[in-house]
Amino acid sequence: MINQINELDIEQTKDVSKKLRRQILMMIHNAQSGHPGGSLSCVDILNVLFTKCMKHFPEGEKNPNYKNRDRFILSKGHASAALYAILAHCGYFKEEELMTFRKFGSRLQGHPCSKKLNGIEVSTGSLGQGLSIGCGMALGLKLDKIDSKVYVYMGDGELEEGSVWEAAMNASHNKLDNIIAFVDRNKLQIDGSTENVKSVGNVNEKFTAFGWNTIEINGHDIIQIYNAIEQAKKAIKPTVIIANTIKGKGVSFMENNAGWHGKAPNDEQLKEALLELN
Repeated sequence: MINQINELDIEQTKDVSKKLRRQILMMIHNAQSGHPGGSLSCVDILNVLFTKCMKHFPEGEKNPNYKNRDRFILSKGHASAALYAILAHCGYFKEEELMTFRKFGSRLQGHPCSKKLNGIEVSTGSLGQGLSIGCGMALGLKLDKIDSKVYVYMGDGELEEGSVWEAAMNASHNKLDNIIAFVDRNKLQIDGSTENVKSVGNVNEKFTAFGWNTIEINGHDIIQIYNAIEQAKKAIKPTVIIANTIKGKGVSFMENNAGWHGKAPNDEQLKEALLELN
C-alpha cells in the first residue's frame, strides 16, 4: 500500500503521542489513581485514528453531519486517560480539564461515561462487552443506510471473555464490514502475562476462523497503523487489527511491567518519566 502520510506528518504525530503520554502520566499522578500501563500502550493507535483516519465532530450535534460520524468504543475502559487525552487534543474540551481526572464530580470519570462527555459513545469498563455493543451499532448504521464505521478498541486480556467470541461470530454472520476492531496485544494484564493467566493463543488464527479479515501490525509504528486502518476501511468483512504493543510504552521502568497496570507514579517517578518523554 502506498503511504498516504509524509515524513512531516509522521514526526508531528510522534510529537503528539509524546504530549499525550506526558498528559496521561500527569493526570494519573494528580489523581493518584488510574491505569498507566494500558493507557500508554494504546496512545499511538488512538492518535493516528482520531487525527488521521476517523470521521468525527468535536462540536457534536451542532454539526449537521453528526449522524454520519464514525463511532469509537473503548472496550478496555480502564485506559480512559488515553481517550480523554486524545479527545482534549481534538478539541472536545479544554486540556486544562484533564487535571480533574478521577476527581469527585468530574466529567472525566475513571471509566468513560457517555452521559457526561461528548465523544464518549458508550460507558465502558466491564471487559468483554465493547465488541457486542459495536456490533449493535454497526448493524443499526447499516439498517439506517449510514455509511460510517464503528471502531472498537479491546485489550488482549479481555479476549478471555466468551462474549467477545459471540460478538465475533455475530459480526461475521451479519456481514458487518463497517466494524473495525483493535486488539491491544501487549501480552500483559492485571495478574501478569496473558499466556499464564489464560492463554489466548494465536489471536490472528482465531479471528480468521470466525470469518474476520485480520491485519497484524506493530502498534507503535505510525505508518503501519495508518495503512492498517485505511486497508480495513476497504474490507468486505469485519476486520480486526492485532496491534503488537508494549505496556507502559515510552517510560523505561513501566515498559513490559504488569505492576504498572493500575498504579500511579509518585513524585520522583513522574519526574523521571517526564524527563524520558521530553
